[in-house]
Amino acid sequence: MKSLEKLLEIMKQLRDQEAGCPWDIQQDFSSIAPYTIEEAYEVADAINRNDMPGLRDELGDLLFQVAFHARMAEEQGEFDFEEVAAGICEKMIRRHPHIFGDDEERRLGQAPGVWEQIKAAERAANTSQENVSALDGIALALPALKRAQKLGNRAASVGFDWPDTRGVRSKIAEELAEVSAAECSGKAKEIAEELGDLLFAVVNLARHLKVDPEQALSDANRKFERRFRSMENTAKQESRQLADFGIEALESRWREAKKASQEK
Repeated sequence: MKSLEKLLEIMKQLRDQEAGCPWDIQQDFSSIAPYTIEEAYEVADAINRNDMPGLRDELGDLLFQVAFHARMAEEQGEFDFEEVAAGICEKMIRRHPHIFGDDEERRLGQAPGVWEQIKAAERAANTSQENVSALDGIALALPALKRAQKLGNRAASVGFDWPDTRGVRSKIAEELAEVSAAECSGKAKEIAEELGDLLFAVVNLARHLKVDPEQALSDANRKFERRFRSMENTAKQESRQLADFGIEALESRWREAKKASQEK
């Protein structure tokens, strides 16, 4: 706890209007938010690389972001770091009755759906009764794939979902046909809209298959980059560039890079 207290004191000094850092003093919630998101992604990157020293550092950077926001809120008389920590403690205890509840709740264990029921009750308590929606509380700033996944989960929680993947696959085929029709029309706005519908349907398939679409696409990105770089390196060994090859030769080299990566 001594280190945490030191961190909060450092943050306080950085924001001191007379003796603090000019850059830190100028910041507000909106200007800091992009850095907070960036640090969260760097935490995830360290985890993907299994870089434990890097993860320790990135978690520190993310904790600093929490301290930064809490300090600005304290300056405005809204809340402080202690209230942030107290709030998450209360929330975790409330959402885990099978761990922290009474004897009967612990005996029953974690019943299916309890987590979402508790969260739904929390959302209802924080929303005017006239405007309660199953979709409340899904942050607009989430990456689009992650937000689509959450929207689908929430809709499914009230029964708006296909019973199995057959309906989702049929929807994907339908949306793909609509993309083709929009492409024939040549209308850019219509094409973009139909592509969005297709992506949303693919996210629904991922949800039914219990696959995180954000993680799946991240893995695909890394795989593509690894294979593409392999193609580039092979071309360099021949004193050539990829642009020197036609599409058929590039396809052949892509298959070779794919085969090589699968054999490792």
